[in-house]
Amino acid sequence: MASNTELTPTSYIEHHLTYLTVQIKEGSFWVLHVDTLVTSIILGVISIGFIWLVVRKATSGVPSKTQAFVELAVEFIDNEVKNSFHGNRHVFVAPAALTIFVWVLMMNAMDILPIDIMAWILEHAFGLHNWKIVPTTDVNTTFALALSIWLLMIFFNVKVKGLGGWMYELFCTPFGKNPLLWLLNLLFNFIEYVSKPLSHSLRLFGNIYAGEIIFLLLGMWAATGVSGTIFGAILGAGWAIFHILIVTLQAFIFMMLTVVYLSMAHESH
Repeated sequence: MASNTELTPTSYIEHHLTYLTVQIKEGSFWVLHVDTLVTSIILGVISIGFIWLVVRKATSGVPSKTQAFVELAVEFIDNEVKNSFHGNRHVFVAPAALTIFVWVLMMNAMDILPIDIMAWILEHAFGLHNWKIVPTTDVNTTFALALSIWLLMIFFNVKVKGLGGWMYELFCTPFGKNPLLWLLNLLFNFIEYVSKPLSHSLRLFGNIYAGEIIFLLLGMWAATGVSGTIFGAILGAGWAIFHILIVTLQAFIFMMLTVVYLSMAHESH
């Protein structure tokens, strides 16, 4: 935080939870979270670019440690997709699942970086007073990802079943094709379609955001004195180690839900 700002719990939390925003039009409701967009793009380029470079230099002989790591990740996700996805478009779903897992994992992993050190570097090196470096603590990020999967799900529903087949499914399942049940079927399917992106996005957002809040609370404790610094550092290190499991697990869950939703789009009731 700025050196001339008195440190209070309120100012400390507000500083770390404030986005760098740009209003699209003066007086408009719409704003852009510049920090979320820029960080997400940079992490996407780094993660996918890293995999591309490794694959480009891959050899059929004894693999390097980096190549072995990437091959292990690719094989693991490919097997998970094969076990969960029963459609005939595995060629698309597996690379999409790999992209989602790596990208979300990279965005989640930014939460492990020391929050005060990163804030100090961004402010003094780049002049950025407000810059949130964890894109998945922004609900706009998780909703954008979930809605993208939701649109893909609708696309595959129409592509595989045809528009007529999809409409038939909406109005005639799961309770039957009697015209008296059409409205009930449509309402049931509408709730299902709405709940998927909501649960998909809020699960990821809630878990990563909660982890960030815990780091902030530990950071405030560390600012209370020498004893607070010692205990805050110890607990912060312990929580960071545990949080590695959380960020990995949440990326995996988000990827698996994506595969399940796309698989459901290829199946008929």
